[in-house]
Amino acid sequence: MKNELIKLITDKKARIGVIGLGYVGLPLLAEFAARGFKGTGFEVDESKASQINSGSSYIGDVSSSKIKELVDADRMHATTDFNHLSECDAIIICVPTPLRKTKEPDVSYILAAAEQIQARLRRGQLIILESTTYPGTTDEVLLPMFEETGLRLDEGFLLAFSPERVDPGNPQFLTHNIPKVVGGVTDDSTEVAAHLYSQIVNEVHAVSSARVAETAKLLDPRSRYQAIRVHAVLSWSRNWRSLHPSRPTLLVLESTPTRF
Repeated sequence: MKNELIKLITDKKARIGVIGLGYVGLPLLAEFAARGFKGTGFEVDESKASQINSGSSYIGDVSSSKIKELVDADRMHATTDFNHLSECDAIIICVPTPLRKTKEPDVSYILAAAEQIQARLRRGQLIILESTTYPGTTDEVLLPMFEETGLRLDEGFLLAFSPERVDPGNPQFLTHNIPKVVGGVTDDSTEVAAHLYSQIVNEVHAVSSARVAETAKLLDPRSRYQAIRVHAVLSWSRNWRSLHPSRPTLLVLESTPTRF
């Protein structure tokens, strides 16, 4: 399955699905479309989907003229019909994770997106979570949900985490030139996810696991989640040492490249 997906990606025949068309998801979808892929954006907000399909952007980092060009060329469109998830070869979750009063991320939007995928998961799909979350979400929460369908990791689907590192309103750093950290639940997942992002991003850093990638986001000095501090990361992670048996903290710091 890994080789099948890599070939689809290399040949630009993989259909890309992005769930959540905000300041992360819309520029990401547009970047894939501009690089030759066909993309479908999934939104619960009908007005946002309609704006995109009419060639209008509501995000400052991507112009209406670019959206219109890509929509008119049939490279991308938006929908509120999540049944189209089954048509996608790669699905990227870019939903918001607001902080609760306890300073923990509210993962309800992630779970809602995962439930939509779970209901339509088919063999041969790559699922990537970009939304900021606590370490362990990808392999402890999403993986069991997807395996409830009867499909198995590596044999039926691939699963990875790649933290969004968007700096909204900064024209110097956009999707293509912000270094991308990618960590899969398995080696195959890491390899395919990294290959996918390499089609649109100049610099891709593959790390040893999804958990390392999740933690790297929280240590990003430009992230609003930096306020949580490392002690919160430790409390969220059920097994911090599983990041790496000998040097977990150093491994995570090494995987957090600067974009400046």
